[in-house]
Amino acid sequence: MNTKKSEELYQRASGFMPGGVNSPVRACKNVGKTPLFIERAEGDKIIDADGNEYIDYVCSWGPNILGHGKKEIIQAVKNSCDNGLTFGACHRGEIALAEIIQRNIPSMEMLRLVNSGTEAVMSAVRAARGYTGRDKIVKFEGCYHGHSDGLLVRAGSGLLTGAIPDSAGVPKGYTENTLLAVYNNEQSVEDLFEKYGNEIAAVIVEPCAANMGVVPPKKGFLEFLRKITEQHGTILIFDEVITGFRLSLGGAQKYYGVTPDMTTLGKIVGGGMPLAVYGGKREIMECVAPLGSVYQAGTLSGNPAAVSAGIAALGILESATELYEQLDEKGAKLEKTLAESGFNVNRVGSLLTVFFTERSVTDYDTAKTSDTNKYAKFYSYLLENGVYTAPSQFEAMFISSAHSDEDIEYTCQVIKQYRI
Repeated sequence: MNTKKSEELYQRASGFMPGGVNSPVRACKNVGKTPLFIERAEGDKIIDADGNEYIDYVCSWGPNILGHGKKEIIQAVKNSCDNGLTFGACHRGEIALAEIIQRNIPSMEMLRLVNSGTEAVMSAVRAARGYTGRDKIVKFEGCYHGHSDGLLVRAGSGLLTGAIPDSAGVPKGYTENTLLAVYNNEQSVEDLFEKYGNEIAAVIVEPCAANMGVVPPKKGFLEFLRKITEQHGTILIFDEVITGFRLSLGGAQKYYGVTPDMTTLGKIVGGGMPLAVYGGKREIMECVAPLGSVYQAGTLSGNPAAVSAGIAALGILESATELYEQLDEKGAKLEKTLAESGFNVNRVGSLLTVFFTERSVTDYDTAKTSDTNKYAKFYSYLLENGVYTAPSQFEAMFISSAHSDEDIEYTCQVIKQYRI
């Protein structure tokens, strides 16, 4: 495979941007490769600067559930751009998108459009704190909620200690109110509530974890979180930036039948454009300015181009009645092939991860037992055979409606020929 042009472009990029990239995982350091520079994409294919074509299972890290270059979405954006890129003012599209979201995720009684998942989560946490008058929040090891200072943390020396910042440049004081629990471990949550119950403003969780690789909730875990937060007057926030409109039209909360107080959305909700949403119960959202004292603002929030893409994408998802069943079937076929070939795989719907560990992966600690060198070799093998996956062990493969049966079958044949 010739990647000379990508290598040359990476050298140029490295002179301008840290690591030559605008998001760290793109640098491919975890798999020992030079990043590919993508020129164009269509359907389930991406084509790099050297003309190499790949079946894409990254799908822009999730937004492209309908595949790349969906004509209806592209046309909606073009039509919007004809009227101007951004107004910094109200427009009808904001209402139309809000109506679609609320129709499918009714727990979002009021909502606010923002620009990124990080911004949505940061704002939701602020609203929860403002509503409850409390400071502490509980998050789970291995669940990623964006790179805001108070959430970019890992575990300290024990479950009941404050969290240690996971990045240079984050003062310890920014995370002293962030408490760490273990995903799928009810006792770890109970211990935190026993010690800090009347101080905890919110529990935030990926209802199906997808940032330590795909790790589904154990039976009853989300129901437990719903019950214990209600008992303590704590806000339950589902971070559905990845799972929203992916596991079902109603997201993970509909898929699992558990209703949170607040929800954050991103990725799919913007149809491939930068857009995210946070919202929830009316009484909580009425604390947000200009109705309340919780301040949050954004010049490009709800900009027409992004909103038009979101409306088009969600409109297609609403009308495609068999789409989620078909995505699940494609995911099941890949999962079956991987399992029969000796791989350790977790899957929920159109999300899946291959783990190189003998352990059953149920939380962050078991995910970390994965052999990242073995994953790097598998990644390189797939790439050399025209299959593009995430350049990190701890990410998901995303399946889109554009993945043809032929390309799924080809991927399965490639997997079968690999020797672990």
